[in-house]
Parts: sequence; structure tokens; C-alpha cells
Amino acid sequence: MLRQPTPLHYVRAACYYLGFYSVTVVYACICLLIAPWLPYRPRFKLITGINYFYIFWLNVCCGVKVSVEGREHLPSQGAYVVVANHQSEWETLFFQTLVRPQCAVLKRELLKIPFFGWVLAMLKPIALDRSKRREALKQLLAQGSDRLAQQIPVLIFPQGTRVPVGKVGRFNKGAAMLAVKNAVPVVPIYHNAGEYWPGKSFVKYPGTVRVVIGEPINPESLSVEAVHQQSVVWLESHLQAKPAAQSVE
Repeated sequence: MLRQPTPLHYVRAACYYLGFYSVTVVYACICLLIAPWLPYRPRFKLITGINYFYIFWLNVCCGVKVSVEGREHLPSQGAYVVVANHQSEWETLFFQTLVRPQCAVLKRELLKIPFFGWVLAMLKPIALDRSKRREALKQLLAQGSDRLAQQIPVLIFPQGTRVPVGKVGRFNKGAAMLAVKNAVPVVPIYHNAGEYWPGKSFVKYPGTVRVVIGEPINPESLSVEAVHQQSVVWLESHLQAKPAAQSVE
């Protein structure tokens, strides 16, 4: 159901962004001074510490909460590949508090954002040029294998770009190829953040984002196609389910 934002929605979102950008600039300056001297794991903890504030502040200002199901499915040790649907800017903030540490596959342009992107670049992301698909796949497999060898989970949004609520989009096979190549499991994660923070939307709507973590898919004795299909079927089964009731407070 299409919702019409009220003046209160705009006021609450403005409060959120005022806090978001103010704290980000200060925290980024601190990280730029300290983080380069730290090993990767302590650096990740320092830099992503602000993400807990982002999620807390989003709840305070806009009433967006989070419910997570299936935390026990996240491997407690070893590397793995996470595949998740992409609906909102929200997941790029929350997932760094859920999978720790991690290496995110993202578009190169994000690293050019002042302060936010500068610090993000220190987390060893795999920054792809999406206009060069063949080169991007080679980069994903090479750099992804390197991160997995370091026991760093790799987060991939196989749809490639944000897909509106109610649509499924197309899933690429890069995650399955990376998992099979390195013999690590694939962990599928679904969320419905787009219902409360629509992609590229200034306004956020109150409600509870549902996050569901699926059972790991073991690539042993499976082809790339089989691993890909299992993850896609799991994600599509959740994406095609009826959306939650939407609040208009």
C-alpha cells in the first residue's frame, strides 16, 4: 500500500539526518586519525561502532525498530558468504552490526562520499565498477577469495541494486561462484527494510524491520548453479510473501 508522508514524518526524518551527519563527521575524523594504525579486526570494531548509534537514533527519531530471527544460523567461526536482498540504505548500516567482521561488496562511488566513504574505504570493501561487468566479476572472485582466506565473511547483495518492495529483481551468481570456489557456506538473509525506509527516500516510517537469517547452504558436492538456486529460492520465498502491515503514525 502506497503511503503518503505527513509533516511529522518530514520533521522526524530531518532530526534523524541532523544527528546522523553531525555525529558522522566527528566520528569519521576520529577514525581517520586512529584506524590506520590498527590491525583489521580492531579497526573494524572502531569504525563500525557508530552503526549502533545509527540504528538507535533511527528508532528514537523515526520509530524504526529491528527484529532478528535465526541468529543461530550465523557461523560462529570461519569464513562464509552472506547474500541478502537490497531494498534500502538501512541494510548497509545494520548489517555491519550483525555480521562482524565483514567485507562488503559495494559500488565504487560510495568511497567518494566525504567522511563516510573515506572511512568506509579502510574496511577492505570490494568496490566494483558496475559498468564493467566482466572485470567486476574477476575482481569479486579475486578480492573475495583473499578476504575469505583471512577468515573475513563477505557480504553480497546479488540483486546488484536496490529493488522496491513487492518486486524481486534479478539475482547474479557471483556469490555462489565465490562460495564454491572457496568451499565456504552461503548464508541467506532476508529483510523488509524497504517498507519503513524506502530506497532513496528522505522520509522513514515507524515500524519493525524483520530480519530473517536462513540456514547455511553447504557448497560441498554442489555446482555453482545449485548453490545459486538454493539461495535464490530461499530469498524469493520471503520476498514474495505478503508484506507486513505498514504503520502510518
